[in-house]
Amino acid sequence: MKSSRRNRSNRHQQRPPKRNRRTGGQQGKPIAAYRQRGVGGTGASETFNAPEIWHEPEDRDEIRYIVNPAGEGYVHPVTVAEVRRRIAMLPSRWTQDLEVIQFSSMTRKRALFPCYGMQWGPTVYLYPIEKSLVETYIRPPTPDQIVEARMFGGVWTQQGNLWQLRWTRRTIKDFYLNNVLIHEIGHVNDQRNTSFDDRERFANWFAIEYGYRVARGRR
Repeated sequence: MKSSRRNRSNRHQQRPPKRNRRTGGQQGKPIAAYRQRGVGGTGASETFNAPEIWHEPEDRDEIRYIVNPAGEGYVHPVTVAEVRRRIAMLPSRWTQDLEVIQFSSMTRKRALFPCYGMQWGPTVYLYPIEKSLVETYIRPPTPDQIVEARMFGGVWTQQGNLWQLRWTRRTIKDFYLNNVLIHEIGHVNDQRNTSFDDRERFANWFAIEYGYRVARGRR
């Protein structure tokens, strides 16, 4: 059970390091941009600070896929093959700077502030979801969260003092492949915006334009 409400649009995010092809790396501590599954309470102090493997830019010609165990009680909702096929649908200009896709594990610490996806530099991280495909929260979703879940087939229900978000195998794949993944790739390509609102606005537009609309044949 999660102690904070699901929030897809309010991520504690800063601009990721800008890739430098000539130097091939980025100095300093990684600054991650990520999409949380829950924020609340103290706001910015509740950040996704669980240890992660940071991949320095290497000017790779092909995307490297790294798959870690999902963790007890969790499952990766999409496969490498599915992600590879979905990325192949994007125009090449949006994938040329993408170097690593990592399927990360859900650990005890990460479960405190879980997220669906994260981006740092040319790397996109995808995180597991409960094996039951049912997420349980003690706070109600916002109207925006209800609308977004509905767009991809997720259903919010209230169970007493709790709120649950239910997925099926089909809907969670749709959500990850056409929202989470594409949103984070949008962040990889955003080298112009610096503020949270502007970066989030671009990534949201990117996910709708190249994720939701494309998957539904609305381009």
